[in-house]
Amino acid sequence: MITLAQASGPAYTRIYSYGAARGENAVPNDDLVEAIDSSDEWIRQRTGIVTRARALPETDAIDLAAAAAAEAVEKSGIPASEIDLVIIATISNPRQTPSVAAIVADRIGANPAAAYDMNAACAGYAYALTQADALIRAGAAHNAVVVGAEKLSDVVDPTDRSISFLLGDGAGAVVVGPSDTPGIGPAVWGSDGSKADLISMNATLTDFRDGRAEWPTLRQQGPAVFRWAVWEMAKVARQALEKAGVQASDLAAFIPHQANMRIIDEFAKQLELPESTVIARDIETTGNTSAASIPLATHRLLQEHPELSGGLALQIGFGAGLVFGAQVVVLP
Repeated sequence: MITLAQASGPAYTRIYSYGAARGENAVPNDDLVEAIDSSDEWIRQRTGIVTRARALPETDAIDLAAAAAAEAVEKSGIPASEIDLVIIATISNPRQTPSVAAIVADRIGANPAAAYDMNAACAGYAYALTQADALIRAGAAHNAVVVGAEKLSDVVDPTDRSISFLLGDGAGAVVVGPSDTPGIGPAVWGSDGSKADLISMNATLTDFRDGRAEWPTLRQQGPAVFRWAVWEMAKVARQALEKAGVQASDLAAFIPHQANMRIIDEFAKQLELPESTVIARDIETTGNTSAASIPLATHRLLQEHPELSGGLALQIGFGAGLVFGAQVVVLP
């Protein structure tokens, strides 16, 4: 009997570098409040958002993803030709096919890398990072680019008070590769499809095609999502710390999905984070960018606090599905 050879990879991986791209326009609350009969003060108090990044009409999620990925590759020191895996977490592909990832792989000079998109909404980056870590350690890839990329302004109803004023556009990217020591902790990830209606599109593309609905846009049941995020996701964050074998007091940074400043503050309180832990609050000027929010927030955090390099960060994503994913990582 012939025995098939099996691939094997390194024992550990780490994040080498980050890249980022934000929508070109900073859109203040005052530009949005008339359509939702609200005020700048109401939005700030409810969400912590002052402005959000939104892309020009001619800029799509592919452009944002390619720009972020190119920066991450340049900063990593890994030649683009040695990137053999590109995973893009997005719900914003302007076409159902081809994938954003295949186009981005070509644009950054990584042909013929394996490339695919995956949809886990606001947990997408955490999911994609988990996959890249596992695939490299299994020997299925050597160096990976992972991107969270969204152009959510394409699926916004300006008159919707449930989620429209939260959303922004951007992409955050990392390069992941082999490491002599653990750089990406075990993932705590999962889903609860019984709550799928809490965050969803309000129509299907076939409804739109057949004239039964307007262009589909995002909606959420805000109070229910807030309760789920605050109470259930704090448990997931604690599980990620436990699986990584670290304490909250060991964290240099906490980087949650940038969904709402009130959720971030409640997380910090429940996790009993020490004052020395730097908390990402990119939502104030970027908004909620779904799959892009964690890498975008991390990119900014490392720019503003270079002393965090080499420290531990707890990241957690959560959103439509409902889905969630968390892990502890070593910051490059």
